[in-house]
Amino acid sequence: FAANAAWPPLEYVDENGNVVGYEIELIQAIGKAVGKTFTVRNVAWDGIFAGLANGAYDGIASGVSVTEERKATMDFSHPILQVKQAIIVRTSSPALTSAEELVGKKVGVQIGTTGHIVLEDNFGKKIDIRAYDEIGLAIEDMLNGNLDAAVADSIIASDFVLANKNYQGKLTVSGEAGTEAEDIAIVVPKGNNHLLDLVNSGYETLVKDGTVAALKAKYNLL
Repeated sequence: FAANAAWPPLEYVDENGNVVGYEIELIQAIGKAVGKTFTVRNVAWDGIFAGLANGAYDGIASGVSVTEERKATMDFSHPILQVKQAIIVRTSSPALTSAEELVGKKVGVQIGTTGHIVLEDNFGKKIDIRAYDEIGLAIEDMLNGNLDAAVADSIIASDFVLANKNYQGKLTVSGEAGTEAEDIAIVVPKGNNHLLDLVNSGYETLVKDGTVAALKAKYNLL
């Protein structure tokens, strides 16, 4: 499985250089539950779906939002989380509470994410959208005064704001860039029903035995 390890607490690189996080432990536990070994490869987000299509890996476990467009070319497991698109600003800056308030502003996103897609589809050039390889780069640029806001999945945004000691007191989640919740799921190639069934059955087992609840508690996702 491919993961872009730049989305704490779902997948990230710890101080020892290991790829860790809620989704990393979840996919490994799913494999164990069905008698398989599921491993994770850290890859760049830009190109992650192309890698799935060309067979570079068997699936994706990387905070992927379920969209109708993506359903056309890949299959999704049962939802493992729900998120919204959150607006992050510097604590010292005026609060921006909705997507409409981002009009005319410089806004950072991670390239190719649903936050990027939502802003482009709904506002086009009315918002000065700046796309980065990783959302952390957008956060840094915002703290340096080069952006007015950043938009990311609410779980990711909360981690930067609440759990990241480097940003304590410097960042605020000030609003939502969209009102609809998005399902997050594990991805397999279109038509790979065998792997999809393994992932779904393993996940169902982990829900029943309490593993999913324990992992969510460990990564503050409750």
